This record gives sequence, C-alpha cells and structure tokens, in this order.
Amino acid sequence: MCVTGMKDATITVRVPRRLKEELARYGVNVSEVVRKSLEEEVRRRKREELRAVAMELGKFFSKISDEEIVRSIRETRDSR
Repeated sequence: MCVTGMKDATITVRVPRRLKEELARYGVNVSEVVRKSLEEEVRRRKREELRAVAMELGKFFSKISDEEIVRSIRETRDSR
C-alpha cells in the first residue's frame, strides 16, 4: 500500500549477475538503496538549478544601485 496516496512507477535495471548475487549475499534491500539514491540525485539537481537561478538573480541585482534599493524599500514602507 502506498502511504502517500501517489501511484508508484517501476524501473527496471540490468546489473551483472555477480553484482546481483553479492547484493543478495549481503542482504541489500535494492529497492530502498535505489530509491534513496534517486531521491538524493533529484535533490542534488534541484540544488544545482537553484544555485544557477541565484547566480542569475545576483547578476540582475548587482546592476541596481544601493541607493535605488534603499529608495524602493522606503517607498514600500511609506505606502503601508
């Protein structure tokens, strides 16, 4: 039963027979290892994507003078 209510998808992976035998020998829960690895990879890629966006925003905001930022903040405060 899926706890989150979301449907699962199946991924099939080919590995050398020796690796499969060693995984079984050590009692490795392949599904759990693969799931965690894939989740970590997605997190890593999201961080990379956010880092790239932050760099672009940094470039954008570096073009705005400190005085302009202060003026904008004051205008926002005054309009409340």
